[in-house]
Amino acid sequence: MSRRVGQGVPGSLTLSELRVPSPHRMLESVGTVLRCRVAIVIIRILDHRSVLQTRFAKLKKAARPPVPVLPLQRKFPLMSSTVKNASSDSLMSRLPGSQPPKTPAAPVAAASSRRLVSLDAYRGFIMLLLAANGFGIARLASLPESAPIWNILDRGIWTNLGWYFHHPEWISQFHRYGVSPWDLIQPAFMFMVGVAMPFSFARRESSGQSDFSRHMHALIRAVVLVLLGVFLQSASRDATNWTFVNVLSQIGLGYFFVYLMLPLRWGWQVVAIGLILIGYGLFFKVYDLPANYDFEAVAATPDTVFQGAWKPWSKNANIAHQVDLRLLNALPRDDEFLFNQGGYVTLNFIPSMATMLLGVLCGRLLIGPTSPWRKFGILLLMAAVTYGLGIAAGETICPIVKRIWTPSWTLFSGGYVIAMLALFYLLFDLLPLRKLAFPLVVIGVNSLLMYMMGQLIRGWTAGRVEAHFGGLFERVLPGAFDSQMWGALVAPISAMIVFWLIAYWLYRQRIFLRV
Repeated sequence: MSRRVGQGVPGSLTLSELRVPSPHRMLESVGTVLRCRVAIVIIRILDHRSVLQTRFAKLKKAARPPVPVLPLQRKFPLMSSTVKNASSDSLMSRLPGSQPPKTPAAPVAAASSRRLVSLDAYRGFIMLLLAANGFGIARLASLPESAPIWNILDRGIWTNLGWYFHHPEWISQFHRYGVSPWDLIQPAFMFMVGVAMPFSFARRESSGQSDFSRHMHALIRAVVLVLLGVFLQSASRDATNWTFVNVLSQIGLGYFFVYLMLPLRWGWQVVAIGLILIGYGLFFKVYDLPANYDFEAVAATPDTVFQGAWKPWSKNANIAHQVDLRLLNALPRDDEFLFNQGGYVTLNFIPSMATMLLGVLCGRLLIGPTSPWRKFGILLLMAAVTYGLGIAAGETICPIVKRIWTPSWTLFSGGYVIAMLALFYLLFDLLPLRKLAFPLVVIGVNSLLMYMMGQLIRGWTAGRVEAHFGGLFERVLPGAFDSQMWGALVAPISAMIVFWLIAYWLYRQRIFLRV
């Protein structure tokens, strides 16, 4: 008789009749149930997150004010709502191989995340040449024939090369159509200030700054630039040297006036350029030089004195020089001002405003809706037109002289600096060469600091490099810091390397010196 489970209970089964699942099958069943439960939980979480995101988006949209059409866009026909985040005050976008500065994008309508690298690269190129003092090429070329370096190098080649890093004595034009690249440094510097102004104006206006705040910012910037220029001119003196021919002072003197012309339509800005140059030319023409004027007393050589219709443009024998005699002697100074050794004058800032306005025109073109390749073509056309007008003016109206910034020089140099912008735009914004711009960009985003270091501590820095690493340099390159050997090149280049490393560290730390 077999034993029953629950014996005496109807329907009870024997143990052999029970079907108990195996442990493996039981685990599979439990796993299936758990997977279903987890899937249900995940679906509910995702559904809940989607609901929250939808609600948050609706709340954010309701709280956000409608994006207005920028007044700048109404005033600038060349400017669309797709304003690039490329102002001189904003920080550059991500470059491969580097950690970029992280700041919020300017709140402009439909701002692009791609910064125009060409602008920073162009500024960096200018500052590289200035801070390195032309890499010492002009200094090397000026060494006497007896210098031992000429036993190694060809003096003729370096003398010819040195001319390109030297300011001509007076006439800037040579071989009718050529120019010394060193004469183009200051026009390029001032031109790039103008290029950056539309970007900065758009950023500040779209951020909600009042007209008064923007005007005060521009005015304070202008005053600070003037004073920085005076400071640099006084750095090697015992007292303040109140003179205003430094590039920073020249930019500062004209900056606020150019700023006031930013809201004008581009056609009126072209008219303003014409009026500035024509008015300045007439201002020189009406001056009548005394018959017994002593040119030797003002360091004017026969090569710097013109005859006939061009006589008003002679060195230290023009109306702008007469203005300096009255203006600079009215300011505190130890010695009476008699003349500027190079013939530079304070009133150069007036035609320089036309140079900055050319930059403004290019800046508003770059910020506008035109296609990139069309922008490149327009830049080339602008370069050709201004260059051609400069050549024509230099043949018929006034000489091309950088030192007194003649109207013909403004147009002549304008053609070159616009063409340089077109080249940088092609290389670093149209072609896939953005990575190559990085060494220049590091300098360009801190251009003011680089300029100040180059003007104030280049010699001291080169001396510190020689003191600490001179032995190493000598083992690699005998005579590395000898002034009659390689010193003319090694000293400024070594200082420039130190400056670049400082700029790179500041770039990594997102520290930028701006006015």
